[in-house]
Amino acid sequence: MTMAGWRGGDKTTQDTTVSADFHHALMQEVMTTELLRIKVLIGIAVAFSVITSTIYVAAPEALARVWHGNFKPSYIYSVMVPFILFELWVHSAIIRHQKQGRDLPIIRRYVGALIETSMPTVALALHIDSMGPVAALGWVAPLVYFIFIIASTLRLDFWLSTFTGFVAASELFWMAMYYRPDGTLDPAPDFFYHAARSVVILVSGVLAGTVGMQLRRQFGASIMAATARDRITNLFGQHVSPQVVERLMAEGASTGSDVRRVAVMFVDFRSFTAGASTRSPQEVVDRLDGAFAVLVDILDRHGGIVNKFLGDGFLALFGAPFETGDAAHQAVAAAREMLAANERTNASSSWPLRIGIGIHIGEVVAGNIGSPRRKEYTVIGDTVNFAARLEALNKELGSQFLISSAVHDALGDDCTDAVSRGEIPVRGYERPVPVWQLG
Repeated sequence: MTMAGWRGGDKTTQDTTVSADFHHALMQEVMTTELLRIKVLIGIAVAFSVITSTIYVAAPEALARVWHGNFKPSYIYSVMVPFILFELWVHSAIIRHQKQGRDLPIIRRYVGALIETSMPTVALALHIDSMGPVAALGWVAPLVYFIFIIASTLRLDFWLSTFTGFVAASELFWMAMYYRPDGTLDPAPDFFYHAARSVVILVSGVLAGTVGMQLRRQFGASIMAATARDRITNLFGQHVSPQVVERLMAEGASTGSDVRRVAVMFVDFRSFTAGASTRSPQEVVDRLDGAFAVLVDILDRHGGIVNKFLGDGFLALFGAPFETGDAAHQAVAAAREMLAANERTNASSSWPLRIGIGIHIGEVVAGNIGSPRRKEYTVIGDTVNFAARLEALNKELGSQFLISSAVHDALGDDCTDAVSRGEIPVRGYERPVPVWQLG
């Protein structure tokens, strides 16, 4: 059996699994934000088209004044319709890749950013054709680049946002310096005037990329924590309390296969099947859930964990996966409190339950056991088998709480109320073994 821990010999395989899960989850999150960005841009395009069309119908003289009498609705639709169709195509491509669990090729992202950011340039060309360079460059068209730069933060990619800012700055500078329709009488453009504006746009792209990168890091940290938490929950079962999960994540408790000294507790409800036969399935579930909730809460407070639910009982561990200095004392203290809590519950219930508890302490092999596709944390060894046999003796002896001589010795002077039941034959063992009764 390989001796390995959470941070030990099995680390490479586990880190690879976490890394693969993490990168896949982050990829899905990035695609989700991409879809949000596309929806925002489509919404802005539709809203702008509707508002412009409404103004054209309600106050055409306003648009005629701004556009020098050259405005036509076809100008807007010739830009907006192709843009919306392009964004819908990108949206469908992302959805398709997301369902297939694949990322978009990086080249497609850059080509998409180039095409997308060039849309305001086409609109600016139409403005310059209608109202001249000075009026067009001083109106709203250059500001539209900022919408794409701000929306690029949702790509969660520094270089894509920077590329968006670069494309916007370059195209705006080129349009300002060199795009002159025939017959334009405006004065020659000033290089430094337009260069300064393009630098501001480029810096905006870098800042948007920085924000996107920070968002990506925060998403990554959240996904990494959730991935680690899910792995721990899968290993230890959903019944492990959030506090235990957090402690496992914080301490990096050993989940590889290793030998350790553990107190093993088996708990079983006596004659539960007979009582359940006269009640509805819902009543059975409700009663069992209520009883387990009380007992598991006590286990949590005493440092134990439920390793497995076994029908109307469970297997609990003290000393694994956490190292503990006094597993025997913790287990016995938890068992005593369980018996007392069960008596209080029985006093107010129409279905009283009788508990059987058996505790043994010794060495076990503890760790991840199972197939490559599905593992769970568990313990194996004679200590576990004997604890199960010990609990079963409660029915034969008419008791509720039995401990082994190993637990009795570990408790020392703290178990003066222990009553020896002598050496009792135990199934699977050649010689009778000493058994002690508590409670």
